[in-house]
Amino acid sequence: MTTPFPKDFLWGGAVAANQLEGAYNTDGKGLSVQDVMPHGITTPRTEGPTEDNLKLIGIDFYNRYKEDVKLFAEMGFKVFRTSIAWSRIFPKGDELEPNEKGLQFYDDLFDECHKYGIEPLVTISHYETPLHLSKTYDGWVNRKMIDFYERYVTVLFNRFKGKVKYWLTFNEINSILEEPFMSGGIFTPKAELSKQDLYQAIHHELVASALAVKLGHEIMPEAKIGCMVLSMPTYPLTPNPDDVVAAMHAEQRNDIFADIHARGYYPKYINRYFKANNINIKFEDGDAEILKHTVDFISFSYYVSICETGDPQKRVEGKGNLFAGVQNPYLKASEWGWQIDPQGLRVTLNKYWDRYQKPLFIVENGLGAADELVTDENGNKTVNDDYRIQYLNDHLVQVGEAIEDGVEVMGYTSWGCIDLVSASTAEMKKRYGFIYVDRNNDGSGTLDRYKKKSFHWYKEVIGTNGASLKSDNH
Repeated sequence: MTTPFPKDFLWGGAVAANQLEGAYNTDGKGLSVQDVMPHGITTPRTEGPTEDNLKLIGIDFYNRYKEDVKLFAEMGFKVFRTSIAWSRIFPKGDELEPNEKGLQFYDDLFDECHKYGIEPLVTISHYETPLHLSKTYDGWVNRKMIDFYERYVTVLFNRFKGKVKYWLTFNEINSILEEPFMSGGIFTPKAELSKQDLYQAIHHELVASALAVKLGHEIMPEAKIGCMVLSMPTYPLTPNPDDVVAAMHAEQRNDIFADIHARGYYPKYINRYFKANNINIKFEDGDAEILKHTVDFISFSYYVSICETGDPQKRVEGKGNLFAGVQNPYLKASEWGWQIDPQGLRVTLNKYWDRYQKPLFIVENGLGAADELVTDENGNKTVNDDYRIQYLNDHLVQVGEAIEDGVEVMGYTSWGCIDLVSASTAEMKKRYGFIYVDRNNDGSGTLDRYKKKSFHWYKEVIGTNGASLKSDNH
């Protein structure tokens, strides 16, 4: 088939530092919120790091990145999305001087990517606020965080200009609504956190993000700086207008983040929600001006769609969704209860393009599954993950449809391109990768790497620029 993907389409994979690097206390790294979340969002945080926290070792990417980047290059990656661990650069977060060994690690990693012609796409803050900033300042509730973040990004931009062309300010910034500790470093327990404090924290992040765009454009004129939101189309459960209105309100609560990043001001629709919940955002002098520094592109994660209803009796929520939502009776779900909706990705791309007219980048999409390592006829260990191939194929076909619809899509980075520790449950068993890593939920394993069947499939997709995808004419 002919391919709708543009010839400069950025194919690749995505990871986060806290889920694969390990080396949690090596070379001067400080603790992050992840070091006290041994079971992700499923159990209370601990006082300090505990042995059952798989992220402390991760998949030892810190020591094995050369081997892994070589495998990404073998697949043909044009781009590799990773994040910088804030506490590697500023161990506590509020120091005046950065940790040189932390900076050197990322210098070496980006050099390794460039050796193979792979562009790094770097998330500045990906669920890894330094623990000291969380405990001492209550994370983003405190306006001082803007200054700490500004110092951090200024160091990164000056150090890596010329090496990193694509940057994202915050990972899934809207996830702070559901997971304020993991997403915003907010130490106050969620049940005790007022909506006023939550939305003030969001304001601080949005100002910091716009400030990063401003600084990035000044320090690295050639760079592109984007935002990153958790996208989740919300459908009305039925054509009942009550359900349609409920879905509209749910979408608005999610859309506000990208709206402010892309347009540079607070949309009017949010005023009604603020009024109903006694939320009064405190703007400091200059905030409104800073917010006008809008992003160059919109990036997002896409895993699920959900439904919404105006009928409380019908609110049967799907398990496993980071954002609560009503299950769609027309869709199947993954082992972890995430509903699978490839067409929702086309809908999302069209919506964002119509809304913002800015280039779009799908920086997370993938299927978490319990893979089984087997030996093939040649005696090589592998995983026959046809279910993952099907999932990714069907989603990429819909990306092609959106491009045919006229949407400008920059690239696609499949989530967890190498197995890593899951963010939501902090287990190894929920695997996303094209590369199997021999590590188990109990921490045992050799950490050896094996190519799954999907590794060879994705290599062909990239090599043919999407022409090898199989459309079912949906």
